[in-house]
Amino acid sequence: MPRIGYHASHEQFAPEELLGLVRLAEAAGFAAAKSSDHFHPWSERQGQSGFAWSWIGAAMQATALPFGLITAPGWRHHPAVVAQAAATLARMFPGRFWLALGSGEAINEAILGTCWPDKAERNARLRECAAIIRALFAGETVTHRGRVTVVEARLYTRPAEPVPMFGAAVSPETAAEVAGWADGLLTTGGRPEDVARVIGAFRAGGGAGKPVHIQHALSWAEDEARALALAMDQWAPVVAGGEVNWDLRRPADFDRIGGLVSEQAMRACIAVSADPGWHRDRIAALCDLGDVVHLHCVGRNQRAFIETFGAKVLPGLG
Repeated sequence: MPRIGYHASHEQFAPEELLGLVRLAEAAGFAAAKSSDHFHPWSERQGQSGFAWSWIGAAMQATALPFGLITAPGWRHHPAVVAQAAATLARMFPGRFWLALGSGEAINEAILGTCWPDKAERNARLRECAAIIRALFAGETVTHRGRVTVVEARLYTRPAEPVPMFGAAVSPETAAEVAGWADGLLTTGGRPEDVARVIGAFRAGGGAGKPVHIQHALSWAEDEARALALAMDQWAPVVAGGEVNWDLRRPADFDRIGGLVSEQAMRACIAVSADPGWHRDRIAALCDLGDVVHLHCVGRNQRAFIETFGAKVLPGLG
């Protein structure tokens, strides 16, 4: 039976508050958790950008949940440092940590001041970084000179089993691209038929039999108008989609885009409803496609969301 996870959003909540929320999620019945690794929030209104790598050790110590973290190696974080950080977490918390690797977004990675390349080049850089990280997990001494440089790097502190390394993809093309090197897939939720196409491309490209995690964005509140208002306030800047999300550099840029988002566009991208049963049915459809579905309630009403879904949604999902 697929597990239901809680997405911890560092863009929206201060790290000490987020720690309390993930503990509350565990108590409410969520069986897993995941986090993103951002330098900037998507919007000035979100207003936070805690360092996920520092936070996740505290969160894993404070709970018994398995955790995943998505990061973009080769930009802010050198792949050798990513490998060292992930190996240390997996050593301290055996069998509980998995790592997802993505090609990155300018809002986080362009702070380096380097040229932000097109998607094909970012994918090529990601492949190099994934190979370096995997070799380090295996205990090899790695020297590599390419898009990134590593000279005689070796991890001396490693877990008994290598860290599962997932590929992050939101399109069928990228899913097929990462399938060759990834141990699993992390993708986004939405309409089941769209998610199924992404997962199908991953499996056809070499990912058959590998686990699939789905991050599902939703907005719930006690009434429909409030659920929509919370989504528009916090998540409208991310609804633009396409290459916009990967190429804009500043939260203020996203806020300008967010001002153009309509209710119809929001509902097309985010599951908005005040009815827990409505949400449960849509989550169940995603559970049929993947192994773990991580719920990201995009509003600030996290405690009410956790308590309500723990009582009215999770029990109906197994």
